[in-house]
Amino acid sequence: MQTPKRKPGQYANLKPDANITEEKYNELRAKLDKLKKIHPAAATEVKRLAEMGDFSENAGYQMAKGRLRGINQRILDIEDHLKNANIIRTPKNMNIVQLGHEVVVEVNGKEKEFLILGSAETNPDKNIISHNSPIGKALIGHQVGDIVKLQLEERIIEYNIIAIN
Repeated sequence: MQTPKRKPGQYANLKPDANITEEKYNELRAKLDKLKKIHPAAATEVKRLAEMGDFSENAGYQMAKGRLRGINQRILDIEDHLKNANIIRTPKNMNIVQLGHEVVVEVNGKEKEFLILGSAETNPDKNIISHNSPIGKALIGHQVGDIVKLQLEERIIEYNIIAIN
């Protein structure tokens, strides 16, 4: 049986954002160590199931082989991410919004606080935004007192920068 080949989509093979915090770096390092510990057991399981004979009708072998491929791919992905990682350090310049800053803004009469990090660590529920997001792109490079206008579909939203932490 031949596996169907799909055309890569718009988001296929995107490289992960290299900008990560030291906390995220350590988390990825721990995940890599865990995967490297379970790899030998997964490889042993594939060898054991391969000894049972016919590969085409050996569902256990097929599943174990798929699991091993997944582990191998995840190890390669994490190693590549760690190799290219750019650790975000809190910038010393508090005059201009940069990657790693917490920014307090006033929007529609309400104060909001955003932490600007890399794309791998975004969490809108906790007001952690990416430097690649529309708000993050708009805020970076501005300073306290600036009013940043952001065009969203049919309306314009104004963000008044109150503080940079």
